[in-house]
Amino acid sequence: MAFEHDTITPYKNDAGSKKEQVAKMFDQIAFRYDFLNRFLSAGIDVGWRKKAIRQLKDLQPKTVLDVATGTADVALLTYKLLKPEKIIGIDISEGMLELGRKKIADKHLEKMIELQGGDSEAINFGDASFDAITVAFGVRNFANLEKGLAEMLRVLKPGGKMVILEFSKPKMPGIRNLYNLYTRIVAPQAGRMIAKNKDAYQYLNDSIEAFPEGKAFLKIMESVGFSNVQLKPLSFGICTIYCGSK
Repeated sequence: MAFEHDTITPYKNDAGSKKEQVAKMFDQIAFRYDFLNRFLSAGIDVGWRKKAIRQLKDLQPKTVLDVATGTADVALLTYKLLKPEKIIGIDISEGMLELGRKKIADKHLEKMIELQGGDSEAINFGDASFDAITVAFGVRNFANLEKGLAEMLRVLKPGGKMVILEFSKPKMPGIRNLYNLYTRIVAPQAGRMIAKNKDAYQYLNDSIEAFPEGKAFLKIMESVGFSNVQLKPLSFGICTIYCGSK
């Protein structure tokens, strides 16, 4: 089944597939990605990531797959908070992975955290390979949402858990108005000035608007086979944690 967000792409006049365009976009903004995350969220995004990772605390996973790992923020935080034996991070953007590997090397964690080029819709691992899977701000970028979720379920061990952190739209009128101003005007302009790429941050807004959030997303998780699905809104609903088990 196709969803509206599957068709949202960063570059309107680019003939490339969504996957190709997303990889190109992240390669182009990689050098400013971490700074813009902290700047645009006033640092709140770090707290969001920590809350998501703590959903795995009771599970105490030994092996973790971080999908759409980017510059390895979640992989590094996961190691700090949970100390699993091994974390594998995959991403389609080599530019982002290159920066992530430098951050891992700076902390001398190369044996614990490994980053690989990889596609969320064709994960290069066998069935039941991981105790837990994390995805932070990545599922909006899937070209086929159901396929990506089904692949993550496939490589998850029985009893394992997936935790997704994703942007959502606040429901409170006042907060919603401020949020719309921010995502539609402030973020794209900041992207243009700081990362020299307004399209990337316009895409951020467009993909959030089209994403099937909240209970609709839980239903999609259930439809591909996840059980015990639940959600937890953060910061007035600006962001949401989604959990599902196998």
